[in-house]
Amino acid sequence: MDNKPQKPRQKTVVLFTSPTCKWCSVAKNYFKSNDIKFKAIDITKDKKAEYDCLAHGCRGVPVIMIGSQWICGFDEKKIKRALG
Repeated sequence: MDNKPQKPRQKTVVLFTSPTCKWCSVAKNYFKSNDIKFKAIDITKDKKAEYDCLAHGCRGVPVIMIGSQWICGFDEKKIKRALG
């Protein structure tokens, strides 16, 4: 029997982006360099995703959803707090 402590599961991370967004690239690089798995959704191609961001008070990208928490813009402190 293997008694290695299990690494806690990472919360689901979704990154809402647009192709010309500088801060979206910063967010992607941050997640990649910290081995944080994420799903990227381009709001210019997904109108429902764009509406969801607006409905949560986010008027620009990047928008990051971690678990059920929405973060408008790239805010490293909020991201770290949301991830636990």
